[in-house]
Amino acid sequence: MLHQHSTRTAPRLILGSSSVYRKELLSRLGLPFETMAPDIDETPHPGETPQATALRLAREKAAAIAARAGAALVIGSDQVATLDDLQIGKPGNHANALKQLQMMRGREVIFHTALCLWDGRRADAASTAQACNVQTLVRFRDLDDSELDAYLRIEQPYDCAGSAKNEGLGIAILESIRSDDPTALTGLPLIALTSMLRQAGVSFFDTAPR
Repeated sequence: MLHQHSTRTAPRLILGSSSVYRKELLSRLGLPFETMAPDIDETPHPGETPQATALRLAREKAAAIAARAGAALVIGSDQVATLDDLQIGKPGNHANALKQLQMMRGREVIFHTALCLWDGRRADAASTAQACNVQTLVRFRDLDDSELDAYLRIEQPYDCAGSAKNEGLGIAILESIRSDDPTALTGLPLIALTSMLRQAGVSFFDTAPR
């Protein structure tokens, strides 16, 4: 799917994700882009740290799309939430989501949002891929089961690691958010991404004389 938001000349840009949240975030930059869904195994490796898992998966997603797309800039991203070093993934259903929120209430959770920009225009793309991990510290409110259950039935955030959509009603169950990149928690750290795209030669502003 092609998302056209600008007439500026730009390299072919592909978001390696089927996430509607990441699509919305990337569209804010006003660059034309396509979306492709990577088909990879997202199971953490034994003994792998949460940060390492997120970074590896972001890179593998970008590489998988680049192998199909050829000469393009490919964005891969992945997010892993952790509490007491325990990885918290996407709940998938109501029961699992409620268990997650019960475990996290009144606690601080670390969200690792990894990003990779793979430049398929380069012969040495594998060795020059840019990657980083942005941490977000989120404290959940200490709410009772009835409120948590009611929230889940309203928003049904079963495809979100941590069972809460901070860009929606989920903000009401959070007490604080601390991060250097306010878009990281939603799934795509735009401050980090714009730095990577600039490094790859992408221009965000038309500076030609008028």
